[in-house]
Amino acid sequence: MFERFTDGARRIVVDAQAEARELWHHHIGTEHLLLSLLNDDGPISRTAAEHGLDRAAVRARLARTSEDPLDPEALSTLGIDLDAVRAATERTFGPGALDHAAGGRRGPRGHLPFTPSAKKALELSLRHAIRLKQKEIHEGHILLGVLHDDAFLSVRIATEAGVDVGAIRGHVDRLLTSRAA
Repeated sequence: MFERFTDGARRIVVDAQAEARELWHHHIGTEHLLLSLLNDDGPISRTAAEHGLDRAAVRARLARTSEDPLDPEALSTLGIDLDAVRAATERTFGPGALDHAAGGRRGPRGHLPFTPSAKKALELSLRHAIRLKQKEIHEGHILLGVLHDDAFLSVRIATEAGVDVGAIRGHVDRLLTSRAA
C-alpha cells in the first residue's frame, strides 16, 4: 500500500513514529498521525489549523493523557494539586516534562507498532483516494483517514477541541478534488 503514498504522505507516517517516541509512547496511533500532519506546513495542515486543530494543544493533551505514574488523588491528600504542578513544570520545561521525569521511564526503543486504529486509518486513506478517483495517497487522504471513524482517538481529540470534524472533512475533500482537477 505504501507504494501509492506520495513523498509527503510517507513523511507523515515516518514522522508519526518520531512523535510517538517524543511522547514516550510505545505505539503509533491515529493521534500520532494527526500530530505529524499538524507539524507539516502544507495546505492540509493549514486547513486543519483554520478549523481549530492546533498542534501545540493536541501535543499537550497527548502528553497529559500518557500513562501517568503520579497519583493525583494521593498527592491531593498532601495538599498538592497535580494539575497546577504539571502546568508550572510544562511552562518551564515544555509539554510532558513531568511525565518523563516521573518514575524514570525510558523512551521506547526499536520498532514501534501501529495500533489497529492507525492501520485502519491508513487503509481508509487509500479508500478515500480511490473514492476521489486519485491514484496517489496524499497528506489530505491521511487526514481524512484519521478523522473518518468517531472511535479513533484523533477524532475524539478534534471533537474535544471544538472542531467540526464534518466541516474539516468536507474542506479537505474539496482541496483534494481541486488538486486533481
